[in-house]
Amino acid sequence: MTSRARRPVRREPRQERSRAMVERILDAGHAVLLEHGYDRASTSRIAAAAEISPGSLYQYFPDKHVLLAQVIDRSTDRMHARISSAFVGNLAGGSLTGAVRGNVLALLDAFEENAGLVRVLHEQLPPAADTRRGDFKQRIDELVTTTLLLHDGGRGGRVDAVAWVLVRTVEYLTISYVLDRPRIDRDTVVDEITGLLTGYLADRIGARRPGTG
Repeated sequence: MTSRARRPVRREPRQERSRAMVERILDAGHAVLLEHGYDRASTSRIAAAAEISPGSLYQYFPDKHVLLAQVIDRSTDRMHARISSAFVGNLAGGSLTGAVRGNVLALLDAFEENAGLVRVLHEQLPPAADTRRGDFKQRIDELVTTTLLLHDGGRGGRVDAVAWVLVRTVEYLTISYVLDRPRIDRDTVVDEITGLLTGYLADRIGARRPGTG
């Protein structure tokens, strides 16, 4: 699993009351980030949303960038946990075509339910904070690589390269669908992405094409 270098909060919350305050500030930061965007998510706005003074906020976070990094990390951790759980469940079915479709749906569901955060990650992060998008993508790479290894059956597929192509293809398509909202039925989009990915896999690791297993 990718190890992220988290920028530390000013005060580590050891007591339950302090931990609750940190969560309160992070909740407020999340709401302000989605409403105003990264550039306008100031510490004063976040403090007001948390109903605390700016001075109280600075006891826990030295600046807005550290605070928003924690907000983004917490949200992407939750998305990753949800996607990981779905991937594991889809693998239990045995069919690679079914697993591909299920995983496309899992990504699409997660991105749709976090559309505001996805927009921030892909359109608003400054260069210094953009590593968080890469961290999330790397963790999805690892999930897909594990999936491919389980289905490769020892055929020597180039799983690292295949996973890299798959993740970036499905990420671009699902995120474009979520952010652009084209006039295309959701099930049709899922079918098309599933067919595209399964056809690609058929040539790489011997996966069966849709309708054959």
